[in-house]
Amino acid sequence: MEKLQQFWKIVHEVWTQGWAGVDIGKLLTALGILVVFLLLRRLFTRFILDRLQNLTSKTETTIDDYSLKALKKPVSFVPVVLGLFLALEYLELKGPLSVFSNHLLKSLIVTVIFWAVFNMIQPLSLFLKRMEETFTTPVVAWFVKTVKGAVVFVGAATVLEIWGIEIGPIIAGLGLFGVAVALGAQDLFKNLISGLLILVERRFSVGDWIRVDGVVEGTVENINFRSTLVRRFDKAPVFVPNQKLADNAVTNFSAMIHRRIYWAIGLEYRTTIDQLRMVRDEIEAYIIENPDFVNPPKAPLFVRVDKFNNSSIDLMLYCFTETTVWGDWLQIKEALAIKVKEVVEKAGCAFAFPSTSLYVETLPEDRPEIFTVPSEKEKRA
Repeated sequence: MEKLQQFWKIVHEVWTQGWAGVDIGKLLTALGILVVFLLLRRLFTRFILDRLQNLTSKTETTIDDYSLKALKKPVSFVPVVLGLFLALEYLELKGPLSVFSNHLLKSLIVTVIFWAVFNMIQPLSLFLKRMEETFTTPVVAWFVKTVKGAVVFVGAATVLEIWGIEIGPIIAGLGLFGVAVALGAQDLFKNLISGLLILVERRFSVGDWIRVDGVVEGTVENINFRSTLVRRFDKAPVFVPNQKLADNAVTNFSAMIHRRIYWAIGLEYRTTIDQLRMVRDEIEAYIIENPDFVNPPKAPLFVRVDKFNNSSIDLMLYCFTETTVWGDWLQIKEALAIKVKEVVEKAGCAFAFPSTSLYVETLPEDRPEIFTVPSEKEKRA
């Protein structure tokens, strides 16, 4: 009997002292409170947030839909924090455990708040669409990323301050580290600044067809902090450092109003003046009457005898097409080339090709006699 009493005494002592001096009964009760609020979280999400989502889907605006979707996860975590708070209050922890639980609770509250703010940045960025009239879409995207980074930094600093970790010395240390890194990462910062200049100057945007001589030609897919992704026409991706795009001349074909045709048509020197005028006038008339071409004053048009070249009389053809689509432009240029050939042949002249004439004024007196093959008549004589 005494053994049983001693055993019961040990059990009662373990039950009352529990873990860190907390009654096991209180621990189980606190755990039960937390479990209940975890279940309430699911009910809260299913019956309240889902119904709110159904209501917002019926409105004409989309900002409330995006906002509720962004806040759904942070708000659904609130019952968990509330349950943890009630459980810790019920336990009545003291000493270091009380300080730890207090810091933990504050950290979770800060996390939920900044989590909600971070998620709300994207829906609120819809209001920044008006800024795209002044700035480009990538600039607005960079601004949103910067704000998100600032929210994360402030949230992390707040949590560290709660736990007694001073953020000032860390920032100072990072500043010294940043100076050391900057000395070895100058190209990175050059590319970053170049990317900002590209966006501010609106040299090109996502989706534009660009060409950088000696670097790349293709369609812009993404403008990042360090490099720009350009998709070549063979579908190969090219990551171009922003510094090259800022320092070199960039041709933005997507910004073209018209597309140019510039030829030098070489005619033979035996071409008469009347033939030159006929070729010139008929080519010019074809371009003026063709709706595929742009006529002055919208764009310049020149069909003129340009210069006397080494082996040809050059006719300059300078005009612009209405379309800027490369395939259509090639088709129009092909039709113009065929017409030019028809006009030249109709005028009775011909195209010149590079040639060299050699004029000999005198021959040396002691030159050897030129051998000629005797004819059949000479052989019979």
